[in-house]
Amino acid sequence: MQVAFAEERGLPVAACLRGSGIHPGMLGQADCTIDADQELTVVRNLCRGLGNEAELGLAMGQRYHLSSYGVWGFALLSSPTFRQAVELGLRYLDLTFAFVDISLQQDGDDAMLILDDSGVPDDVREYLLARDASAVMMIQEELFAGRIPLSSLAMRLPPRPVAPFEAIFGLAPQFDSCRSRARFAVGLLDMPLPQANPVTARLCEEQCHQLLVQRYRKGSVAARVRRRLLQQPGRFPDMEAMAEELTITSRTLRRQLAAEGTSYRVLLDEVRRMLAEQWLLLGILSLAEISERLGFSEIANFNHAFRRWTGQPPGRFRHQLREQH
Repeated sequence: MQVAFAEERGLPVAACLRGSGIHPGMLGQADCTIDADQELTVVRNLCRGLGNEAELGLAMGQRYHLSSYGVWGFALLSSPTFRQAVELGLRYLDLTFAFVDISLQQDGDDAMLILDDSGVPDDVREYLLARDASAVMMIQEELFAGRIPLSSLAMRLPPRPVAPFEAIFGLAPQFDSCRSRARFAVGLLDMPLPQANPVTARLCEEQCHQLLVQRYRKGSVAARVRRRLLQQPGRFPDMEAMAEELTITSRTLRRQLAAEGTSYRVLLDEVRRMLAEQWLLLGILSLAEISERLGFSEIANFNHAFRRWTGQPPGRFRHQLREQH
């Protein structure tokens, strides 16, 4: 989609794909897998040719319809409530086109979607932040067949004309913010979705899980680390031990993960959070057992980490899941 978008604006396909390892003939193949590094090269070429402009990102984000995401999009569409769609979507965010990290937090009567672009390279940050924020709004509109009202929008972007933002988000953003976030009434999270189908949602989530496992099996050092962490829950090695398992030095592991835009701590947090949410959803293990299986020495440490990940303690998270089910 990004190549077609760039071509419409006068950037030749060859210029867009330069250095990415993607052949033009691959673009129309349904089974073609393009990794994040290749897409980032395409985005860099696009921004180099057309400019690292937030307005371009806004326009591109509106092209990401739910159908563009395959089974991930169907899983969201068939979820019972908006909250469950958001939580499922964030749980399998690695299956999407997003480069920014997205999280959901509650603040009293408000809910906030936080968009963290700290891991996005500066030369494409404005474009990708705007693109991913715009794509989130497109997803929401298609879930409800209409736009939910935002009470405020903060963007980590320099001041610029507000009209393109108002057209997509329904209000003018506050620019130059320290972080990007969209705030809305928390009650909207529990609104039922018009195309809810719990059976379809469950089947789609199972497919999402399998796709995520397959993706983690491929290629990158980060994927190899994730796979090993998932294979041994409750016995998470430190970075030195993990490096030894991978037959490299810890210094090399640190450098390779940094080159991929991540770190061992970030990967460990991702795996712990995913396992914690799955075990809380199953409702079989106590909080103390989950804490122990995740390698925390004390349940207080688990509570602190879970609050950092999700904005709420695990007990409340489990209680909300029980109410929803």
